[in-house]
Amino acid sequence: MAVQPTSHQALSLKQARRVALAAQGFNGRQPPAQIKASHVRQLIERLGVLQIDSVNALVRSHYLPLFSRLGTYSQSLLDEAAWSQGRHRTLFEYWGHEASLLPVSFYPLMRWRMQRALQGEGIYQQMAKFGREQQATIGRVLQTVRDQGALGAGSISTRQERAGPWWDWSAEKHALEWLFAAGEVTVAGRRGFERLYDLPERVLPSAVLNHAEMSEGEAQRGLLLHAVKALGVGTEKDIRDYFRQDSAPAKAGLAELVEAGLIEAVRVEGWKQPAYALTGLKVPRKIEASALLSPFDSLVWERARTERLFDFRYRLEIYTPQIKRVYGYYVLPFLYNEHIAARIDLRAARAGGRLAVHAVHEESSGLDEQGMQALARNLRQLADWLGLPQIQISCQRASAARLRLAFIASSHDFL
Repeated sequence: MAVQPTSHQALSLKQARRVALAAQGFNGRQPPAQIKASHVRQLIERLGVLQIDSVNALVRSHYLPLFSRLGTYSQSLLDEAAWSQGRHRTLFEYWGHEASLLPVSFYPLMRWRMQRALQGEGIYQQMAKFGREQQATIGRVLQTVRDQGALGAGSISTRQERAGPWWDWSAEKHALEWLFAAGEVTVAGRRGFERLYDLPERVLPSAVLNHAEMSEGEAQRGLLLHAVKALGVGTEKDIRDYFRQDSAPAKAGLAELVEAGLIEAVRVEGWKQPAYALTGLKVPRKIEASALLSPFDSLVWERARTERLFDFRYRLEIYTPQIKRVYGYYVLPFLYNEHIAARIDLRAARAGGRLAVHAVHEESSGLDEQGMQALARNLRQLADWLGLPQIQISCQRASAARLRLAFIASSHDFL
């Protein structure tokens, strides 16, 4: 049974925000003039995980966290790190925080999860049932991958009728997903957004695959420690959510990390639960950063923590009927002056070469003139990065009128 931690250092909410922002890579430093592969690699190693999502209303979500922190970079750098063959590949796909890209060095930390999946644990019930009942299909699909190399589910499906939406998978797709969860195959690349599966030994570095086996407890502690580093400060629930770990082992693991002197319990103003941070925590004096955030950014993906940290209630409305949406379909929080000060409903109108600004919603604290100019700069930079020469503001709210004035003051074009 985990021992209730004794809190030592006390943090104000403002200090906790600064610690969290710095840990997540929003350190306010000027990004390099030219973003190189090493900058991308170092940032992902710092974050530990990039969540993948299929919605492409603006850009695939895994590209955005790097843009939010580094600014304009070539998406090919991430593609190469994630799906190239050979020494340039530094990432792999697995279930980290949902479907994710993780540094290849994390592969040994995920083997316990693969072993659980092999036993039908920690995966969707439908998939576990398939694993129990369809081993012949799974064996046939695995042999096909062995024989033919990287394959998508569509190329080996024997189903005649057209697949329906979402979870209406063919038996072969189910088999590939089960094999992926169990670590028997991994993602070699993507064709469009379709995964191409291959054997791990043909994709990942041998040093990673041959790494000494870690006990489940050791691996879970490693993930918890990285989550503390990446979050800066968080409660037990915040920390275990980062890599989707279970409560009981997380509590035990955190207690062991405290006992080892690697982390310490802290108190955060207004938080009911004790929090944890790295031992010897240093609080930045100020964080000067502004950024548009992906809905799946690791700074805000744990919604309860986002409310505690930023007083910002954030919910996805992608699957909400249009008439019931409050803020819009694909809404990006806007970070400014250590607060989340606004939310912007954006779309990439690629055929027309436009970044469409459908709605601008300021939070109660609002954006001052400098903040609105920072938003205009971020939107212009985003449009340029996406190769969209025009920005169209269709929102009729007063906040949008202020944004138009900010564009005019900064000599940035808009429609």
